[in-house]
Amino acid sequence: MSPWLSRCRSFFFWGLLSSVLLAGCQTNPYTHRSQFLLMPSGYMSQMGATQYSEVLQDPKVVISKDPREIEPVTRVATRIIAAAKRSKYAEVAKGFDWEVTVIKDDNTKNAWALPGGKIAVYTGIFPMAKNEAGLAAILGHEVVHALAEHGGERMSQGLVAQFGMTAAAIVLSTQGLSPELNDLAMQAMGLGVQAGVLLPFSRKHESEADYVGVLLAADAGYDPREAIHIWERMAAASNGAPPEFLSTHPAHDTRIADLTGWMPEAMSLYEKAPKASVVNLPPITPSPPQPPPQSPPRQNGARFRR
Repeated sequence: MSPWLSRCRSFFFWGLLSSVLLAGCQTNPYTHRSQFLLMPSGYMSQMGATQYSEVLQDPKVVISKDPREIEPVTRVATRIIAAAKRSKYAEVAKGFDWEVTVIKDDNTKNAWALPGGKIAVYTGIFPMAKNEAGLAAILGHEVVHALAEHGGERMSQGLVAQFGMTAAAIVLSTQGLSPELNDLAMQAMGLGVQAGVLLPFSRKHESEADYVGVLLAADAGYDPREAIHIWERMAAASNGAPPEFLSTHPAHDTRIADLTGWMPEAMSLYEKAPKASVVNLPPITPSPPQPPPQSPPRQNGARFRR
């Protein structure tokens, strides 16, 4: 291939990539961070509804029927949703078709909110939340992921990263590198994209959800200081985590420090809000962890690994 044609192909791909990058930008109303979104919000809401339905129809998923578990989650979610409809995300929140489900799984410390307003809370998160104010901080965080279109942003970043890697592969193929060097260069770029672009964006999403989520909880009438206690409990229960720069989530100490810095703003909202009644969440009885099934021994007499 001639050098001129190689340059043309390179300019074409990077020019197209630049056009795509400029096409889908918007600004977060709270942090003023520029967001890159290629995925239409209606498409993301439809995807969220589909995923939500699939989870609830999974035969392994047990939907709680216990009022002691359902009522506090419903109370907190109702107030958080109402705060969202008063927030800078009001237009988005009012367009969501909100649903809340409690999943009976005492071993799973999790809660999530999908695009379109589909919320699930696993009973295993109750000890971390401890009370309804703690649950409000958790649900505020998860709801912000949906309101801020973090899922769509992550998908958009992944698409562009994939496009950029494809363009880079085409450019490298014109440089006369050996196949071995070409593979090494692509692997290095892939690691750079993951650690230098996608993971930091994930951490920004988590910090953004922490920040706006605690504001929603405060405006909903829940003491925002409970969010700090949640992460203190999370840190105490943690049995090790990857270095922050290789993690999708900020370190526990980072989150606690950030929340402490945001607390004056959150407290000012809390002081003006009608206070929610706060009661402790019901206790749970997680089943003991089951040992992994043993693999059959290898036929050649070597030791098998579990």
